[in-house]
Amino acid sequence: MRDLRVIFMGTPDFAVTILKGLLEEKVNVVGVITAPDKPAGRGRKLNESAVKKIALENNLTILQPTNLKNETFLKEFEALKPNLNIVVAFRMLPKAVWQLPEYGTFNLHASLLPQYRGAAPINWAIINGETETGVTTFFIDDKIDTGEIILQSELDIKPNETVGELHDKLMHLGSKVVNDTVRLIEKGNVKTQKQPVKESKLAPKIYTETCKIDWDDSTDNIYNKIRGLNPYPTAWTTLYNNKEEYLVKIYDVKKEHIAHKNEFGKLLFSKKELKVSTKDGYIIIDSLKMAGKKKMDAKSLLNGFVFESNAKML
Repeated sequence: MRDLRVIFMGTPDFAVTILKGLLEEKVNVVGVITAPDKPAGRGRKLNESAVKKIALENNLTILQPTNLKNETFLKEFEALKPNLNIVVAFRMLPKAVWQLPEYGTFNLHASLLPQYRGAAPINWAIINGETETGVTTFFIDDKIDTGEIILQSELDIKPNETVGELHDKLMHLGSKVVNDTVRLIEKGNVKTQKQPVKESKLAPKIYTETCKIDWDDSTDNIYNKIRGLNPYPTAWTTLYNNKEEYLVKIYDVKKEHIAHKNEFGKLLFSKKELKVSTKDGYIIIDSLKMAGKKKMDAKSLLNGFVFESNAKML
């Protein structure tokens, strides 16, 4: 049995569950590397990463480099004498970092590699209408998400599942797979497989423009896009009403396939329902957020907002 000295690298909530799982399994985590504190809010108070907060609670050594190639950081990193790095939702590592540990550096990725390499695999799986996904642990090499696979585990994506719901399921599945991977490395029983060379779908970073709804698209594609961005970073559109335009974020929706003669984006409304015309049906809006307002259900908006007969989503 190998005596592991693990350094954990991660920043957001997704990584927190993985770190907690390692600590619960008594894995010897000798240090945590996470993003530097960032000013946030009106007072610009320094905000600690989710991973840093857990590390502090567990009295773990914390490193927060701005530059992973910095000599001072590399000396501090080497001084911890790690023989295994675990990376979850972090940035790309220089060779000097991922090559140092004797037993390597492995990453947890929230897809079934080689599918959905990139920064936003959970979002894109739903946006593209996939019915299954999963998690993969793999040894890091000098490219992005291309290293040899250690373990994979699959799960189904429900037809109405949002990215927030899928994120949490993959987070817990990922914790189990990371712990299983650690035990294999600890016992020296790892058998990797090369990623198949085939055409694969990518998961690039999502920008504001990526989140804009195209009402000229099919009902299914619009529906998948909205749930694939709910609750974050959120699909958005522009409401045109009474010669004014409003920025609107859309969260929970249902879909309806039905032939009609309305122009794409036309709003249909009653006292209880708000829906938007698409190429082959309607998107029924259950919750949304108008710019400068709080998130609300559609019925609340219909009670206090006057829609003109020519109202539409652009």
